[in-house]
This record gives sequence, C-alpha cells and structure tokens, in this order.
Amino acid sequence: MRALMHTTFGDPSEVLTVENVPVPEPGDGEVRVRLLLSPIHNHDLWTIRGTYGFKPELPARAGSEAVGVIDSIGAGVTELKVGQRVATGGTFGVWAEQFIAQAAALIPVDDSISDEVAAQLVSMPFSAISLLDSLKLNTGDWFVQNAANGTVGRLLAQLAQARGINVIGLVRRSAGIAELAAQGINNIVATDTDEWPAQVRAIAGDAPFGVGIDSVGGRASGDVLSLLAENATLVVFGAMASPIMEIGSGDVIFKQATVRGFWGSKVSTSMPAPQRGALLGELVGYISSGVLTLPVEASYSFDEAKTAAKANFTRGRTGKVMLHP
Repeated sequence: MRALMHTTFGDPSEVLTVENVPVPEPGDGEVRVRLLLSPIHNHDLWTIRGTYGFKPELPARAGSEAVGVIDSIGAGVTELKVGQRVATGGTFGVWAEQFIAQAAALIPVDDSISDEVAAQLVSMPFSAISLLDSLKLNTGDWFVQNAANGTVGRLLAQLAQARGINVIGLVRRSAGIAELAAQGINNIVATDTDEWPAQVRAIAGDAPFGVGIDSVGGRASGDVLSLLAENATLVVFGAMASPIMEIGSGDVIFKQATVRGFWGSKVSTSMPAPQRGALLGELVGYISSGVLTLPVEASYSFDEAKTAAKANFTRGRTGKVMLHP
C-alpha cells in the first residue's frame, strides 16, 4: 500500500514522500481502516518538523485524524464491524491507504454526516469544546482570543455563541474581519491599527475579560493579557508566530494573573468517559443543526502532499486542507 513518510525531520513540503509499505494487520483490540479523507493540522506539520510535543522515530509516517471504512478486525473487537465508517482524532500515521487504530479510539459516523465533516470531527472541534468547557464560563461572560480566523478560533466563536458566552476575536489583518463575518462570526477586531484596544472596549463596554486565549505567541500574548481583568487567566493554546511569549510582568503581578497551558490530546485522554461522550454528543448536535460549520478549503492526493502542506498556511484560508489516497 502507499503511505506518506519522512526519513528526516524538516519542512513537510520538502521531506514528505510517498512510499510503498506492507499492509498492516490488526492485533488484539485493533482494527484496520481504509482511509477516505484526512485533514492537515498544524500539529501534524510540526511533528514532521520535529518541533511538537511528540517526536516519532524515523522513518516515520504522519497524520493523526481521519475518516475511513473498517476492512479488518483484530481479536477481541466486538463493538465494531467490517464495512463500518469511523472517525478517529488520536491515531498516529493515518496518511496511508490503510492504517491501524485502537478500536477504543474510533467513533462510528452516522450516514447523515459527510466525509468532509467526519474527517475533522474529533481533533479540532473536540479540542475547542474541551477548551471552552474547561474555562468554566457562565452565560453572559466574556473572553478574548487571538488567531480568531484560525480553525480553533472559528470553532470557539461558534461554540461560545451556542452556549450564550460572549467572545471578542483578534486577527492580525483587517481583511480577516470580513472573512469571519461571511461565516456569521462577529465581534472581530484587527490589531493592525493603533486603535484596536479601544475598539475591543467599545464592543465589550465595561464587561471584564476573565479569560484570554493565546494561540499566537510573541507580542500577541502580551496583547491578550493586557486586556484581561484582575485575577484573570491567560490560556496558552498554540504558538503560530513564536514559541516565546512576550508578556508584561506588571500585567502578571498587578492583575494577579494566571498563565496556564492547554494541550488537547492530554486533556482528552484524561477526561472521564461520561464527560467525553457528553461533549461529543453536543458537538454532533451543533453540526447537525448547522450551528457549527466545518468547511473544506481544498483536497489533495498523496502525490500532491508537498503542495498541500504549503496550502495549509495560505493567508485567508477559510477551511481545512484535506488529503486523500
């Protein structure tokens, strides 16, 4: 079978290659899945670069989320069957014509959900709703986030609205305001003008920001912290621009602020099963009703993987970049 591989860590648009490898066989508690569609996530590309929290042994496969069809079942698997369409958001090495997954890591997908939605159902949406849930905000509360035009930023805005929570999103380009408005996401402020803090306050009025979410790093981290109220929390979700956060010590000290990280894969594995099931059910409900949208920007074959990796960082992209065999 064909699989995307890399023998060195580096730029995915340079090191990814298509290789012929043996078809794997499922072991106890495992199933083999025939890939239909897989999204490219930033953490997939960081893993290929060798800069993520997980560093595979080389030569390595890639990809972590997919939708596919079960074509073989290992011993001890009773809750799944051959021919069933399933999604997974925590299985490493899915960028292959067939991949092995733990049966417990697979979610059966209803026929009403398209491949394009099912392929991205778990990782980003579940991380977003888990993050929002962890903030313990009440109806009417406010929080602020940067990277509002990123996948998680868009999802958080939609989920917050569904829960009656107010959010102001920061983007780095004024053009991002119209892009998000087209998706029904408002309360967006561009930080490319000196007046942006006043624009934020004009939207929120006197309401305090008890939480800020930083997915950018660098000076953007301090920008979010500067907006927060006393005893607020800055949650670090990502570092799109810089792995170094530039935050003012005065904001931390005098606001008695807390800074903490959020890593979705760690949170999901330690989450009690009933809570995980409830959040997944909430997600599916939002998707079915149209509250939550998961657009696709483009789909590329394995042979176009290098181009797809570059396309992931196209400015103004509104949907996920997908891979298929």
